[in-house]
Amino acid sequence: MGSALLTSCGFITENIKNRFLDSVSKERDVAGLKVSIITTGSPAKENNRYAQRAMQDFKDMGFRHIDFVDIEFDDPQVLADRDIIYINGGNPFTLLDHARKSGADEVIRKLAAQQVAMVGVSAGALLLGPNIKIVDLFTPQMNTAGLTDFTALGVTDRLIFPHYDREDLFQDGTDATIEERITAFELKENCRVARLKEEDCLSILIDEEQA
Repeated sequence: MGSALLTSCGFITENIKNRFLDSVSKERDVAGLKVSIITTGSPAKENNRYAQRAMQDFKDMGFRHIDFVDIEFDDPQVLADRDIIYINGGNPFTLLDHARKSGADEVIRKLAAQQVAMVGVSAGALLLGPNIKIVDLFTPQMNTAGLTDFTALGVTDRLIFPHYDREDLFQDGTDATIEERITAFELKENCRVARLKEEDCLSILIDEEQA
C-alpha cells in the first residue's frame, strides 16, 4: 500500500514534515530511501526555489539519495526504483500535459499502488487527483497547453483546492470570494472539494484498487 501527502507548499511546517516521516520511516532508515523531485510544472525546473527548498528539506530530514526529474525530457521509467516521488508545483496544465505525453501518468499510477510514497505540492497535488477542472475555473489563463480533457491521474479520489487562504492569488474581477466560487463549483459538479490553506496537508492511503 502506498501513501499520498497533498500540500499547498510542501514541507512548510514541522508538523507536515513529521507526518510525512511517520508515513515513510516505519522500520526503514530514510538515509537509504531514494527520492525523486519532479520539477516539470515550473519553467525554472530544478532551479525553481520551491524545488530547491524541497531538496534541502529532504537533506535536513536525513535523506541522502535525492534527484531532480523533469518528465518533459527525462524517461519516466527512472522513477521505477524510487521510494518517494515528490511532485513540485507550478502550472497544473503543463504538468498534466507532459505526464500524459511522456507516459509518466501510467508509471506514477503503478508506483502509487505499491510501497511508494507520493507527495503532491499545489499543482502536484492536483495532478494526483481525479481532475483539474477547478483550475480551469479559477485560472484558465494558465492553460497554455490547450488542454480540453482535464482528467488527472486519479491516484487519489480527492479534489483539492490549494492556497485556499490566498485571495490575492485568485482575483477574477467579480468580487466573489474563493469560498463562494468553490461552493458554486461543488454544486455544479456535484462534488466535494478539500480546502487546503498554505500550512495544511492531507494524508491519504492508497490501495491497489484505488490506484
